[in-house]
Amino acid sequence: MKLVNFGHSCFQVEIKGKKILFDPFITYNELAKEVQIDAITPDYIFLSHGHADHIADCVGIAKRSGCKVVCAWEIHEWLNKQGIANTHPMNTGGKWAFEFGTVKCVVAQHSGGLPDGSYGGNPMGFIFTTDEGNFYYSGDTALTMDMQLIPLWAKLDFAVLPLGDNFTMDVADAVRCAEFINCDRIVGVHYNTFGFIKIDTEAAKAAFAGAGKTLLLPGINESIIV
Repeated sequence: MKLVNFGHSCFQVEIKGKKILFDPFITYNELAKEVQIDAITPDYIFLSHGHADHIADCVGIAKRSGCKVVCAWEIHEWLNKQGIANTHPMNTGGKWAFEFGTVKCVVAQHSGGLPDGSYGGNPMGFIFTTDEGNFYYSGDTALTMDMQLIPLWAKLDFAVLPLGDNFTMDVADAVRCAEFINCDRIVGVHYNTFGFIKIDTEAAKAAFAGAGKTLLLPGINESIIV
């Protein structure tokens, strides 16, 4: 499966010819200046929660591309008010069979307000089960015991986890998460974008390697096979 990193927690995967974009935050990320946002034409956008650093470019991309936006019920209602009608609301514990595979929503321990201060519902993580591979995107979250349930639902090929600390798990907790979910291949996100979430990337790779796991940290605009 091909994964393209667009910076912070924004990335895209392609499954069965469908481009699936996560948590679009590009225009307002100074580190992502080389990303040509108008060239991003997803078929789907998945939103883990409503914070600006995960949703800032959603309305613009969705209006331009006509893609379907999958998100919490409250974000779905907010997007409808912004003129985005092609939405699919979900909530924690639910699953849905899309044309590319099945997605299950799982707990993310975080907050979830929207950019205008309105309530954004429960933050979520997503488990994708597809013919081309299975993966877990945790969204912004603390380490939780609920993560130990994930291997009951899917055998993961990779997972996308935050590393930056302060607002989410730190590296040590992300390693514990990788152990909880029985996943040896991790893509790190939500680090080094701004001062609160700076990390030592070489130390992070070493921490995962010490646990027998591989940490992938693709550069912005870099594509990798996961």
